[in-house]
Amino acid sequence: MNARAVFQINDLNLHYGEKQALFDISMEIPRNQVTALIGPSGCGKSTLLRSLNRMNDLIDGCHIDGQVRYEEEDVYAKTYDVIELRTKVGMVFQKPNPFPMSIFDNVAYGPRCQGIKDKKVLADIVKKALENAALYDEVKDRLKESGNALSGGQQQRLCIARAIAMNPDVILMDEPTSALDPIATAKIEDLIQDLKKDYTIVIVTHNMQQAARISDNTAFFLMGELVEFDKTDLIFSQPRDQRTEDYITGRFG
Repeated sequence: MNARAVFQINDLNLHYGEKQALFDISMEIPRNQVTALIGPSGCGKSTLLRSLNRMNDLIDGCHIDGQVRYEEEDVYAKTYDVIELRTKVGMVFQKPNPFPMSIFDNVAYGPRCQGIKDKKVLADIVKKALENAALYDEVKDRLKESGNALSGGQQQRLCIARAIAMNPDVILMDEPTSALDPIATAKIEDLIQDLKKDYTIVIVTHNMQQAARISDNTAFFLMGELVEFDKTDLIFSQPRDQRTEDYITGRFG
């Protein structure tokens, strides 16, 4: 395994019941970089993302063959601690989903579940997570207000802060800006660039311009297959596969 790789995926096949959603996926996710997964709807990119922290376990009839190794351990081994995996590999969803509680309690929720009760420690964790999510200055006088009172873009940054508060290594993002306006989208994109100093980020996006702007590496999926995976500038300027070129030039998708 490449020493710079956080995840190594080997010959991954995934079925939902009789339907196969992923076919023989092999790739490595580099550390402290942004890796974008692109491709048309239903191509398997979100399915792959959810395989990295075993979110697909929650779907009835889901069956996986092959390997997903995180820090050189097979996350699908019977003895692997799924709770620990989801602590280290956080997730931000397409639609902002704050818990129905205060801004402070949204961010403190995970640490409290981990047994942290000290009010000063919790306050420090919340402040740092909100700062890292570029939200603290906007909400520092409103921490007792409901998270649902924030704008859509602020809610999404709150969800990112909630993930950061768990002190993860990796943050998975499933189309995190698709429900946001251009200004909020730009803030999230700037934030992703800042976060990669401390975290490995894997992002699913329908927006190819976004992938080109913010990612270091891009993987193109089509009908459950990984067609091409390379440095983003090469994928967009010199794709090796005609299907990649057809997709990024808008001939289909």
